Amino acid sequence: MADGGPGFCFFWAVFFAYFFCVALSRSLIEIPKTTVLDVSASLQKTHNVLSFNPEAFQTLHPKEQTTTEPSLASLVLSIHPRHTLHKPTHTDYKTLTLARLKRDAARVRSLNTKVDLAVKGIKKSDLKPLLMENAVQPSSKDLEGPVISGMSQGSGEYFSRLGIGVPAKQLYMVIDTGSDVNWVQCAPCTDCYDQADPIYEPSSSSSYSPLSCDSEQCKSLDVSACRNGSCLYQVSYGDGSYTVGDFVTETITFGNSGAVNNIALGCGHDNEGLFIGAAGLIGLGGGSLSFPSQIKASSLSYCLVDRDSSSSSTLEFDAPEPSDAVTAPLLRNTQLDTFYYVGLTGISVGGELLSIPPSLFAVDESGNGGVIVDSGTAVTRLKTEAYNSLRDAFVKGTGDLPSTSGVALFDTCYDLSSKTSVEVPTVTFHFPGGKSLPLPAKNYLVPVDSQGTFCFAFAPTSSALSIIGNIQQQGTRVSVDFQKSVVGFSPSKC
Repeated sequence: MADGGPGFCFFWAVFFAYFFCVALSRSLIEIPKTTVLDVSASLQKTHNVLSFNPEAFQTLHPKEQTTTEPSLASLVLSIHPRHTLHKPTHTDYKTLTLARLKRDAARVRSLNTKVDLAVKGIKKSDLKPLLMENAVQPSSKDLEGPVISGMSQGSGEYFSRLGIGVPAKQLYMVIDTGSDVNWVQCAPCTDCYDQADPIYEPSSSSSYSPLSCDSEQCKSLDVSACRNGSCLYQVSYGDGSYTVGDFVTETITFGNSGAVNNIALGCGHDNEGLFIGAAGLIGLGGGSLSFPSQIKASSLSYCLVDRDSSSSSTLEFDAPEPSDAVTAPLLRNTQLDTFYYVGLTGISVGGELLSIPPSLFAVDESGNGGVIVDSGTAVTRLKTEAYNSLRDAFVKGTGDLPSTSGVALFDTCYDLSSKTSVEVPTVTFHFPGGKSLPLPAKNYLVPVDSQGTFCFAFAPTSSALSIIGNIQQQGTRVSVDFQKSVVGFSPSKC
């Protein structure tokens, strides 16, 4: 048989396909076919989140102290759920759920808009008139920290508390892997929404410094303008939220783990949208203006606590990846450097791999498609064909559970009011090299009221972009290693 002939190629194709199937079969054997959902515990949390008192919580858990001494280890911040900052105004859990899902839909539209503009090579210049108006008429009016769930208000993000300026003013900030530009609400305010902390006062900081119009940071903005030689910025989101103000540099302090100088961020004097509670946003995306890029971090990792929990976890920079992490390739979109795309090869339900064409998970040459891991999206979105296959397999495996009508974007729901626990098929993500990540039942079968209605927490999308949301990430440490170009998932590492 001649080298390179059809028979030779066929032999090696069969050879590699065989060993791939053997490896995948072995990984499927190791995954339990079913997992148990604690119905009672999930329902108890729906009551707890509505009765939670943020003021009492913050009294019992003093706000983190800061230090100007840099840490020799990783930089660390705490992450907290948003209801620990701002009590939900909803009187029952179902209306809270519906509000969350409405905001989540706005978030997904925002991400899809960002991809569409990037693929078409369009910047957000259609919003520039607002910025130019502000330019003519100045506004009058490894680092580690805790991470907090932002599902109760806003668009589903989680929050960390960090210091801005010298001396450092402690502020709660949204952490967002789907954004690059950092910003904070600043006095004087033309229009500022309600936040848990006092509005940041630039004049009180000795490290506050405006950026010039010809600075690299200013040139890197999608939308910018110039006023008296100083850079102005505008960031808008597809859900209608926006922030406008001065683009500056400041010192950012991370709890007791260190401080970083000269971080470019927006000092927003006109801010509107779904950010109630937080003082601003820390962009954790892959673009040049994001916080990880500015500090030249080798890695970032975060663990998101349950969205209804009062506990916290951490956001870390330059920390070593957990040794037991399930890793997948970190992919990049040549048209958009913000998002973290992950190599996903398939999904299984109850130990059975679904027949989903790999092309449904791939990024094409134009920059469309692919799967991103996003901290701000709640519900995982899959292309309709992939979702239907997943949903149908799950329904087949839960034939003994009493079904009920759908709720909002959820089309597969169950009445578990008479149950204390149920056994459901295990849903598992699969990555190259035969690696797999089985999800806990509570990460895909979630309560939508306090009476026992639970829904399958995935949803279809007509967009080419698929998103692994934060409900599926809860309780799992997600790490992004920029040097190795891998994304790691470490269950129970909060």
